[in-house]
Amino acid sequence: MTEPTEPTEPTDADGGARGPLGPPPGPGSARERALTAVLGDLRAVDGALYAAVAATSTPALDRALRRLSHAADHSKVSLGIAAALALSGARARRAALVGVGAIAVASASTNLLGKRLVRRARPDREAARVTVDRYVPMPASASFPSGHTAAAVAFATAVGVVLPEAAVPLGALASAVGYSRVHTGVHYPGDVAAGAVLGIASAAAALAAAAPARVGQPNTFTAW
Repeated sequence: MTEPTEPTEPTDADGGARGPLGPPPGPGSARERALTAVLGDLRAVDGALYAAVAATSTPALDRALRRLSHAADHSKVSLGIAAALALSGARARRAALVGVGAIAVASASTNLLGKRLVRRARPDREAARVTVDRYVPMPASASFPSGHTAAAVAFATAVGVVLPEAAVPLGALASAVGYSRVHTGVHYPGDVAAGAVLGIASAAAALAAAAPARVGQPNTFTAW
């Protein structure tokens, strides 16, 4: 005779017990699954946008955007504009100073925090068939966020607050720099969007730090 056995709980595909006697699901499991699904969808959209830009033939724009992307290396364009502003009166000098400060904050935040925390691989532009006419050197750093975009947006935002007449042209230039990084195949659109957000935050930090230096003025951006 065989001895009677204790009833067992049904098991799942991994052999774990389920039912009233099984361990309860983790409190964050459903939330984590939902977040993973959303992030997966966003990555899919990001990749699709990158592929669409790569597949669109724009021979008239390729050389200009490649040159702009090169010129934005190490914020050369923004620093050149800052140098010109420094020769154009007291308010323009203040704009140049806070703009350069915003670039410094954006660069530090991008390279010391963003790229180290989110180690996203660069796009495979050969697989995406990005035309070689668009090529700029592929950076060795992580892809997320775009440092070029962060610095350009930080400069445009900070200078635009101090010198409103410069806001539109500098904003257009920063947008072109951001797009050029996708066009040349070295960044996903999501990297550029994140860089723009970081650039705005960096400009806000630089403006907030500079505002108390103006004696007798409140610590707000409108004080400029």
